[in-house]
Amino acid sequence: MKQVVVRFCGDSGDGMQLTGNMFAQLAAEMGHEISTLPDFPAEIRAPQGTLGGVSAFQVELGQEVYTSGDKADVVVAMNAAALKVCTLGAHFNHPQAHFDDDFSLYHRHAIVIVDTDSLTDKDLEKAQYHTDNPFTELGIPETVQIVPLALTSLTKEALKDSGMDNKSVLKCRNMFALGLIYWLFDEPMEKATHLLEEKFKKKPALVAPNTKVMVDGYNYGQNLALNINQIHLNSEAINSSSAALNSEAPNTAKPHYTSIAGNKATAWGLIAAAEKAGKRLFLGSYPITPATDILHELAARKDMNVMAIQAEDEIAGVCTAIGAAFAGDLACTSTSGPGLSLKSEAIGLAVMAELPLVVIDVQRGGPSTGLPTKTEQTDLLQALYGRNGECPAVVIAASSSANCFDFAYMACKIALENMTPVILMTDTYLANGTALWRIPKLAELPQIKPQSVPEELKGHYNPALRDERGVRYWAYPGMEGYEHRNIGLERDAERGTISTNPENHEQMVLARKHKIEQIANSIPNLQTLKPSNLQTSDTLLVGWGSTEGHLHAAANELGCDLAQFNYICPLPKNTHEVLSQYKRIIVCELNTGQFAAYLRAQFPDLEIEQYNEIQGQPFAVERIVRYAQINNE
Repeated sequence: MKQVVVRFCGDSGDGMQLTGNMFAQLAAEMGHEISTLPDFPAEIRAPQGTLGGVSAFQVELGQEVYTSGDKADVVVAMNAAALKVCTLGAHFNHPQAHFDDDFSLYHRHAIVIVDTDSLTDKDLEKAQYHTDNPFTELGIPETVQIVPLALTSLTKEALKDSGMDNKSVLKCRNMFALGLIYWLFDEPMEKATHLLEEKFKKKPALVAPNTKVMVDGYNYGQNLALNINQIHLNSEAINSSSAALNSEAPNTAKPHYTSIAGNKATAWGLIAAAEKAGKRLFLGSYPITPATDILHELAARKDMNVMAIQAEDEIAGVCTAIGAAFAGDLACTSTSGPGLSLKSEAIGLAVMAELPLVVIDVQRGGPSTGLPTKTEQTDLLQALYGRNGECPAVVIAASSSANCFDFAYMACKIALENMTPVILMTDTYLANGTALWRIPKLAELPQIKPQSVPEELKGHYNPALRDERGVRYWAYPGMEGYEHRNIGLERDAERGTISTNPENHEQMVLARKHKIEQIANSIPNLQTLKPSNLQTSDTLLVGWGSTEGHLHAAANELGCDLAQFNYICPLPKNTHEVLSQYKRIIVCELNTGQFAAYLRAQFPDLEIEQYNEIQGQPFAVERIVRYAQINNE
C-alpha cells in the first residue's frame, strides 16, 4: 500500500494517545511520512466504558501523506463504546443508527480488532447497546474484517508471574494491541522495544512488563497466523511536506528526520530564532488548552537561556512579555482564543509602543470555553481586527505540525526586524498532531537582524525616529545615551512626546498602517500548487493555515489548483494577480467564512465561493471533493 490509516480507540484511561504516538514515532523512524490526529474528549474522565469517554488517536503513514486520513483502514477498538463511536461516527448516540459509508470512521474493507473481553453485558449496557450482538446491531458489513481478540485475558496471562496488581496489569493492554499492530505492519521489534525503553526511562519498573506484553502481542500475530494479511508500505523515499525552510536545505549531508508535534515545533522555532537573533527568549504565558505544551517545553529549556514565566492570568502573561520586549528580549506569549480576547488591550499597547512581540494563538472550538479539545479556524477576524482603534498587527499561520517551527521562526524574524506584534495562528489539529520533520541546521535558517538604533543618535534619541521603511529604532534599558520614555498614549510624530493633536494622530495612524503594509515587500509571493497531472485548471481551491494537507489531497483528486495562505496580514503582493486568473475560486475554512470575507473586502472585484465546516474536526477530503463536483456549473 502507498498509504494506510490506523485508528486506536478506547477509554480515556486505555492509553490510546501513548499507543498512537509510539506507533507514529516508529513509523517516522522507519522512513514513512506521517500525519496524526489525537481526538479526545474535553470532559474530565467520563465514566469508564461510556460513549462520552472514548479517546482516539489516528495516524496516516506512507508516501505523499497530506492528512491524518478521512477513514481508517485498521481500527483497534479496546471496548464496546469505542467500537460504536468508530462505526457510527458523529451519529454514535442515535439509537437507530448503523454503519454508513458517509459517517463511519473506517472503510467497509477495514480490519477491526476488538477486545472481546470488553463486550460483556455490563459493557454493552454502558455503551447503550440494545442487543447482545454489537456487530449485528451496528450493521457492520461482512466486508469488514472483524478480528475478535481476548485482549484483557491475554494480557493477564502474559503478566501472571509479574507480581503486578490487577489494575496495573490492565493498564498494559494497550501494549499487547500495539505489538499486534507492529506484527501487522511487519515492523522491527528491536526498534520498537528501544522506543518503549525511551518512553519509560523515568519509570524503569514499567519497562519490563510493557516490553513483555508488547512482544507477546507481536508473537500472537506471528505464531497464530491470524486470518488477516500483513500490510507492507511502499515508502522508499521521504517526501516531507514541511514548508519552505526545510525544503531549501543544501544536500551536503544526509538529513535527519523525526516526528514532531506542532506545539513542540513552535517552541523549538522560537528557540532557534532567539539563537539566530542573539537575543534571550522570554515567554510570559498562562496555561490554556491546547497551547500549554508550548509553555511546558520552554520552561524545560533553561539550558538554552530561555526564561519562561507562568503568569497569574492571560493579561499578566502578555504584559510581562511586553516588558521583556521593552528590555530588549525576544518576547512571546502563547494562548488560545479566549486568552487572545483577554490579551487584546495589551496587544494594542504593543502596537502603540511599537515593540516586537510574538503572540501564538492555538485555536480551538468556541466561543467561550466551547470545545476546548477540538479544532477550528474561528479566531481569524479576532486576530485581524479584535482590538480597539486602528490597531494593525501582522498575522501569519502555520499549515502543518512540522512547519509550526518555520512560521514560529518567521514570526520572530518579522517582529524583531519590523518592531511590531506578530500573531501566529496554529490550532488544535496542528498543536497535538504530529508530522515527519527534517531537522534543520541553524546555519540553514534565514538571517534575523533585529532593528537597532544608529550610533549617531546617541544622546538625542527619541522613540519617534524611523528608518526608510517607516520602522522605529529599538533602544532599551542599559544603553547609555538612548534613555527614553515609551507610552500607550498617542505620541508626537517628531518628538515622541504625548500628543492629542488631530492631524498628528492621523499621521501616526497612517504611519503604523504603512509599517505593516511594507512588510509585504519581504515575504514570499503567493505560489499555487498545480495538480499532479499538470493539467491547466480554471478552478482554484483556497485555504489558510492547517487545512493545507486536506486541500492538497482534494486538489489532486479534482485536478484543480491550490493556493494556501500562510501570510495573511499583509497578504503577499501578488495575491490579486494570482486569484484573478481563475474563473472559480473556492475558499475552504473551518469557520463560517472569515477568510473569504477578508478576501472579498480586499478584492471586491473577485467572485469568491466558500465551503465551510465547523464540527470540531479537520476537513474530510471526500466532502470537499463532493462539494466542488456537485456545485460545478
